[in-house]
Amino acid sequence: MNTMETAAPYAKLHTKGLNLYYGQKHALKGIDLDMKAYKVTALIGPSGCGKSTFLRSLNRMNDLIENVRIEGSVFVDNVDVYNKKVDEVQLRKKVGMIFQKSNPFPKSIYDNVAYGPRIHGLRDKAKMDELVERSLRQAALWDEVKDELKKSAFALSGGQQQRLCIARALAVEPEVLLMDEPASALDPIATAKIEELIWELKSTYTIVIVTHNMQQAARVSDYTAFFYMGKVVEFDFTERIFTQPKEKQTEDYVTGRFG
Repeated sequence: MNTMETAAPYAKLHTKGLNLYYGQKHALKGIDLDMKAYKVTALIGPSGCGKSTFLRSLNRMNDLIENVRIEGSVFVDNVDVYNKKVDEVQLRKKVGMIFQKSNPFPKSIYDNVAYGPRIHGLRDKAKMDELVERSLRQAALWDEVKDELKKSAFALSGGQQQRLCIARALAVEPEVLLMDEPASALDPIATAKIEELIWELKSTYTIVIVTHNMQQAARVSDYTAFFYMGKVVEFDFTERIFTQPKEKQTEDYVTGRFG
Protein backbone atom coordinates (compact mmCIF):
# COMPACT_ATOMS: atom_id res chain seq x y z
CA MET A 1 0.00 0.00 0.00
CA ASN A 2 1.20 3.52 -0.70
CA THR A 3 2.60 5.92 1.79
CA MET A 4 0.73 9.20 2.08
CA GLU A 5 2.44 12.27 0.76
CA THR A 6 2.48 15.81 1.99
CA ALA A 7 3.15 17.64 -1.28
CA ALA A 8 0.13 17.10 -3.53
CA PRO A 9 0.90 16.81 -7.25
CA TYR A 10 -1.14 18.94 -9.64
CA ALA A 11 -4.47 17.77 -11.06
CA LYS A 12 -4.00 16.50 -14.62
CA LEU A 13 -7.76 15.84 -14.90
CA HIS A 14 -10.43 17.71 -13.02
CA THR A 15 -14.21 17.55 -13.15
CA LYS A 16 -16.51 20.29 -11.91
CA GLY A 17 -20.24 19.84 -11.38
CA LEU A 18 -20.33 16.93 -13.82
CA ASN A 19 -23.85 15.64 -14.46
CA LEU A 20 -24.65 13.03 -17.07
CA TYR A 21 -28.08 11.83 -18.21
CA TYR A 22 -28.97 8.78 -20.31
CA GLY A 23 -32.35 10.05 -21.52
CA GLN A 24 -34.27 10.58 -18.26
CA LYS A 25 -31.79 8.60 -16.12
CA HIS A 26 -29.51 10.82 -14.04
CA ALA A 27 -26.34 8.65 -14.07
CA LEU A 28 -23.71 11.07 -12.71
CA LYS A 29 -24.69 13.66 -10.11
CA GLY A 30 -22.58 16.75 -9.61
CA ILE A 31 -19.13 15.15 -9.57
CA ASP A 32 -16.14 17.26 -8.55
CA LEU A 33 -12.94 15.22 -8.67
CA ASP A 34 -9.22 15.90 -9.12
CA MET A 35 -7.04 13.19 -10.63
CA LYS A 36 -3.37 13.89 -10.00
CA ALA A 37 -0.59 13.76 -12.56
CA TYR A 38 1.66 10.68 -12.48
CA LYS A 39 -0.57 8.97 -9.94
CA VAL A 40 -3.08 6.12 -10.15
CA THR A 41 -6.64 7.01 -9.15
CA ALA A 42 -8.93 4.02 -8.59
CA LEU A 43 -12.71 4.28 -8.96
CA ILE A 44 -14.54 1.73 -6.81
CA GLY A 45 -18.19 1.05 -6.01
CA PRO A 46 -20.97 -1.45 -6.72
CA SER A 47 -22.14 -2.29 -10.25
CA GLY A 48 -24.18 0.44 -11.90
CA CYS A 49 -22.92 3.22 -9.62
CA GLY A 50 -21.45 5.35 -12.44
CA LYS A 51 -17.73 4.41 -12.37
CA SER A 52 -17.40 3.40 -16.03
CA THR A 53 -19.74 6.18 -17.18
CA PHE A 54 -17.51 8.67 -15.35
CA LEU A 55 -14.37 7.14 -16.87
CA ARG A 56 -15.82 7.37 -20.39
CA SER A 57 -16.80 11.00 -19.85
CA LEU A 58 -13.10 11.90 -19.39
CA ASN A 59 -12.32 11.36 -23.08
CA ARG A 60 -15.83 11.86 -24.45
CA MET A 61 -16.49 8.20 -25.22
CA ASN A 62 -20.07 8.80 -24.06
CA ASP A 63 -20.53 11.05 -27.11
CA LEU A 64 -20.95 7.82 -29.09
CA ILE A 65 -24.08 6.85 -27.11
CA GLU A 66 -27.52 8.15 -28.11
CA ASN A 67 -29.55 10.40 -25.78
CA VAL A 68 -26.59 11.33 -23.57
CA ARG A 69 -26.66 14.82 -22.10
CA ILE A 70 -23.78 16.27 -20.13
CA GLU A 71 -23.66 19.31 -17.86
CA GLY A 72 -20.63 20.68 -16.05
CA SER A 73 -16.99 20.48 -17.07
CA VAL A 74 -14.16 18.02 -17.56
CA PHE A 75 -10.74 19.62 -17.69
CA VAL A 76 -7.56 18.02 -19.02
CA ASP A 77 -4.61 20.34 -18.34
CA ASN A 78 -7.16 23.10 -17.62
CA VAL A 79 -8.80 22.76 -21.05
CA ASP A 80 -12.52 21.90 -20.94
CA VAL A 81 -12.81 18.85 -23.18
CA TYR A 82 -16.50 19.59 -23.86
CA ASN A 83 -15.63 22.94 -25.42
CA LYS A 84 -16.84 22.86 -29.05
CA LYS A 85 -13.34 23.78 -30.27
CA VAL A 86 -11.83 20.59 -28.84
CA ASP A 87 -11.08 17.91 -31.46
CA GLU A 88 -12.15 14.59 -29.94
CA VAL A 89 -9.67 12.63 -32.10
CA GLN A 90 -6.80 14.64 -30.60
CA LEU A 91 -8.38 14.34 -27.15
CA ARG A 92 -8.49 10.54 -27.42
CA LYS A 93 -4.85 10.54 -28.59
CA LYS A 94 -3.93 12.38 -25.40
CA VAL A 95 -6.33 10.43 -23.16
CA GLY A 96 -6.11 6.75 -24.14
CA MET A 97 -8.51 3.99 -23.09
CA ILE A 98 -8.03 0.32 -22.19
CA PHE A 99 -11.25 -1.70 -22.07
CA GLN A 100 -12.39 -4.54 -19.87
CA LYS A 101 -12.17 -7.10 -22.63
CA SER A 102 -9.02 -7.01 -24.73
CA ASN A 103 -9.96 -5.99 -28.27
CA PRO A 104 -6.99 -6.47 -30.59
CA PHE A 105 -7.56 -5.76 -34.27
CA PRO A 106 -7.57 -8.74 -36.71
CA LYS A 107 -4.05 -7.83 -37.78
CA SER A 108 -0.49 -8.80 -36.89
CA ILE A 109 1.02 -7.90 -33.52
CA TYR A 110 3.16 -5.26 -35.27
CA ASP A 111 0.23 -3.74 -37.18
CA ASN A 112 -1.89 -3.51 -34.02
CA VAL A 113 0.72 -1.27 -32.39
CA ALA A 114 1.48 0.65 -35.60
CA TYR A 115 -2.20 1.35 -36.33
CA GLY A 116 -2.57 4.60 -34.34
CA PRO A 117 0.74 6.18 -35.38
CA ARG A 118 -0.12 5.44 -39.04
CA ILE A 119 -3.49 7.17 -38.70
CA HIS A 120 -1.66 10.16 -37.21
CA GLY A 121 0.67 10.29 -40.21
CA LEU A 122 3.83 8.38 -39.28
CA ARG A 123 5.29 6.87 -42.48
CA ASP A 124 8.99 6.42 -41.66
CA LYS A 125 9.67 2.65 -41.35
CA ALA A 126 12.69 2.96 -39.03
CA LYS A 127 10.82 5.34 -36.72
CA MET A 128 7.80 3.05 -36.74
CA ASP A 129 9.93 0.00 -35.87
CA GLU A 130 11.43 1.95 -32.97
CA LEU A 131 8.02 3.11 -31.75
CA VAL A 132 6.52 -0.40 -31.96
CA GLU A 133 9.43 -1.84 -29.98
CA ARG A 134 9.30 0.93 -27.36
CA SER A 135 5.52 0.56 -26.90
CA LEU A 136 5.77 -3.24 -26.55
CA ARG A 137 8.64 -2.85 -24.08
CA GLN A 138 6.60 -0.36 -22.04
CA ALA A 139 3.72 -2.85 -22.01
CA ALA A 140 6.12 -5.60 -20.80
CA LEU A 141 5.41 -7.67 -23.91
CA TRP A 142 8.45 -7.21 -26.17
CA ASP A 143 10.48 -10.17 -24.88
CA GLU A 144 7.53 -12.52 -25.42
CA VAL A 145 6.67 -11.42 -28.98
CA LYS A 146 9.81 -9.89 -30.55
CA ASP A 147 10.34 -12.91 -32.85
CA GLU A 148 6.64 -13.19 -33.77
CA LEU A 149 5.65 -9.65 -34.74
CA LYS A 150 4.08 -10.84 -38.00
CA LYS A 151 1.85 -13.34 -36.18
CA SER A 152 -1.84 -12.59 -35.68
CA ALA A 153 -2.67 -10.78 -32.43
CA PHE A 154 -5.31 -13.49 -31.89
CA ALA A 155 -2.52 -16.06 -31.40
CA LEU A 156 -1.67 -14.38 -28.08
CA SER A 157 -3.10 -15.43 -24.70
CA GLY A 158 -5.77 -13.24 -23.05
CA GLY A 159 -3.24 -11.56 -20.77
CA GLN A 160 -0.87 -10.92 -23.68
CA GLN A 161 -3.73 -9.51 -25.76
CA GLN A 162 -4.55 -7.06 -22.98
CA ARG A 163 -0.91 -5.96 -22.77
CA LEU A 164 -0.94 -5.60 -26.59
CA CYS A 165 -3.96 -3.28 -26.25
CA ILE A 166 -1.98 -1.28 -23.68
CA ALA A 167 0.98 -1.11 -26.11
CA ARG A 168 -1.41 0.03 -28.86
CA ALA A 169 -2.70 2.81 -26.59
CA LEU A 170 0.87 3.84 -25.67
CA ALA A 171 1.99 3.97 -29.32
CA VAL A 172 0.14 7.24 -29.97
CA GLU A 173 2.04 8.77 -27.02
CA PRO A 174 -0.86 9.69 -24.72
CA GLU A 175 -0.49 11.51 -21.41
CA VAL A 176 -3.40 9.83 -19.63
CA LEU A 177 -4.51 6.18 -19.58
CA LEU A 178 -8.07 5.29 -18.65
CA MET A 179 -8.50 1.62 -17.71
CA ASP A 180 -11.94 0.06 -17.36
CA GLU A 181 -11.43 -3.11 -15.29
CA PRO A 182 -8.40 -4.08 -17.38
CA ALA A 183 -7.77 -7.36 -15.54
CA SER A 184 -11.30 -8.59 -14.76
CA ALA A 185 -11.25 -11.21 -17.53
CA LEU A 186 -7.75 -12.46 -16.72
CA ASP A 187 -6.32 -15.21 -14.54
CA PRO A 188 -4.33 -14.32 -11.38
CA ILE A 189 -0.90 -14.55 -13.07
CA ALA A 190 -1.91 -12.31 -15.99
CA THR A 191 -3.62 -9.95 -13.51
CA ALA A 192 -0.41 -9.64 -11.47
CA LYS A 193 1.48 -8.70 -14.68
CA ILE A 194 -1.07 -5.98 -15.52
CA GLU A 195 -0.89 -4.61 -11.94
CA GLU A 196 2.91 -4.54 -12.06
CA LEU A 197 2.69 -2.76 -15.40
CA ILE A 198 0.30 -0.11 -14.01
CA TRP A 199 2.77 0.54 -11.20
CA GLU A 200 5.60 1.05 -13.72
CA LEU A 201 3.58 3.18 -16.16
CA LYS A 202 2.55 5.78 -13.60
CA SER A 203 6.05 7.31 -13.67
CA THR A 204 5.22 8.46 -17.23
CA TYR A 205 1.41 8.58 -17.37
CA THR A 206 -1.56 9.70 -15.31
CA ILE A 207 -3.78 6.63 -14.79
CA VAL A 208 -7.45 6.32 -13.84
CA ILE A 209 -8.67 2.76 -13.27
CA VAL A 210 -12.12 1.33 -12.63
CA THR A 211 -11.96 -1.87 -10.59
CA HIS A 212 -14.41 -4.13 -8.75
CA ASN A 213 -11.51 -5.73 -6.93
CA MET A 214 -10.83 -4.06 -3.57
CA GLN A 215 -7.42 -5.71 -3.18
CA GLN A 216 -6.44 -4.52 -6.65
CA ALA A 217 -7.43 -0.93 -5.84
CA ALA A 218 -5.41 -1.15 -2.62
CA ARG A 219 -2.39 -2.56 -4.44
CA VAL A 220 -2.16 -0.33 -7.52
CA SER A 221 -3.61 3.08 -6.67
CA ASP A 222 -2.45 6.20 -4.87
CA TYR A 223 -5.94 7.71 -4.57
CA THR A 224 -9.37 6.10 -4.46
CA ALA A 225 -12.84 7.51 -5.16
CA PHE A 226 -15.82 5.55 -3.83
CA PHE A 227 -18.84 5.93 -6.11
CA TYR A 228 -22.39 5.13 -5.08
CA MET A 229 -25.66 5.89 -6.94
CA GLY A 230 -23.94 8.29 -9.35
CA LYS A 231 -22.15 10.31 -6.66
CA VAL A 232 -18.68 10.33 -5.14
CA VAL A 233 -19.24 9.43 -1.49
CA GLU A 234 -15.59 9.79 -0.53
CA PHE A 235 -12.24 10.54 -2.15
CA ASP A 236 -8.86 10.31 -0.42
CA PHE A 237 -5.48 8.63 -0.36
CA THR A 238 -6.06 4.93 -1.01
CA GLU A 239 -4.49 4.04 2.33
CA ARG A 240 -7.02 6.20 4.19
CA ILE A 241 -10.00 4.90 2.21
CA PHE A 242 -9.09 1.34 3.15
CA THR A 243 -7.96 1.88 6.75
CA GLN A 244 -9.64 5.06 8.07
CA PRO A 245 -12.57 6.02 5.83
CA LYS A 246 -14.54 9.05 7.03
CA GLU A 247 -17.91 7.80 5.77
CA LYS A 248 -19.71 4.77 7.21
CA GLN A 249 -20.95 3.88 3.72
CA THR A 250 -17.34 3.70 2.47
CA GLU A 251 -16.33 1.54 5.42
CA ASP A 252 -19.27 -0.84 4.80
CA TYR A 253 -18.31 -1.18 1.15
CA VAL A 254 -14.56 -1.72 1.57
CA THR A 255 -15.10 -4.25 4.40
CA GLY A 256 -17.60 -6.18 2.27
CA ARG A 257 -20.76 -5.43 4.28
CA PHE A 258 -22.55 -4.40 1.10
CA GLY A 259 -22.03 -4.16 -2.65
